[in-house]
Amino acid sequence: MNPPKHIAIIMDGNGRWANARKHNRVYGHIRGAKVAYNIIKHCAQSGIKNLTLFAFSTENWQRPKNEVSLLMSLLIKHLKKEMKTLVDNNIKFNTIGDVSELPPEVQELITDTKRNTQQLDGLNLTFALNYGGQQDILHAFKKIIALKEEGKISGDDINQELISKYLQSAFLPNPDLIIRTSNEKRLSNFFLWQSAYSEFYFTEKCWPDFSTNDFDLAIAEYLGRNRRFGKVPSTPTRESNNLYG
Repeated sequence: MNPPKHIAIIMDGNGRWANARKHNRVYGHIRGAKVAYNIIKHCAQSGIKNLTLFAFSTENWQRPKNEVSLLMSLLIKHLKKEMKTLVDNNIKFNTIGDVSELPPEVQELITDTKRNTQQLDGLNLTFALNYGGQQDILHAFKKIIALKEEGKISGDDINQELISKYLQSAFLPNPDLIIRTSNEKRLSNFFLWQSAYSEFYFTEKCWPDFSTNDFDLAIAEYLGRNRRFGKVPSTPTRESNNLYG
């Protein structure tokens, strides 16, 4: 098994982690942001090419207003604070999702961070912000329908490759491995199309307790699996003792 080219993480359990320790949910999100920083830096240093973090879903707007405000404030704080870290670690920053609905200051910082890291070629870090898998597929189909109505494509041109081309994550390979914390075993509207042949790794640990060692354990388990993509099973082999190739 080759090392994963793209790892996506559903960072779940910040609120439950905080409540279990008799703290408010805000404290859990603050601790979760620190874990995200550690995992991002670990991936950059390990040579992983693509990492996507499900940071804010389209459904998260339904949370209490003060919690949503805190999440936006944390995003602003860390985008400002970690710009140098991204550059020093050769990390290119991207987003997927409808960022136009985010607060203006967040939008400005996203634009600045993308521009300042555009030339970097190490870890390709993508934040899924105001992202939903169903909305992503719907958006792609609307674009394809418009092309057909304009006569630029025919019905015979519509295939899996064309749909993938118009997804927001078209600049990324499909995720090889999706990690979800907090013992929840569902996608929660994340990468619905892109995850058709992804491997999944679930852990009981809430996100604030997830460590770089836990991350490496997920990679190790992934490397021991046999990805068949519908083909006849083969004997799994490991090409390297190094988790990352």
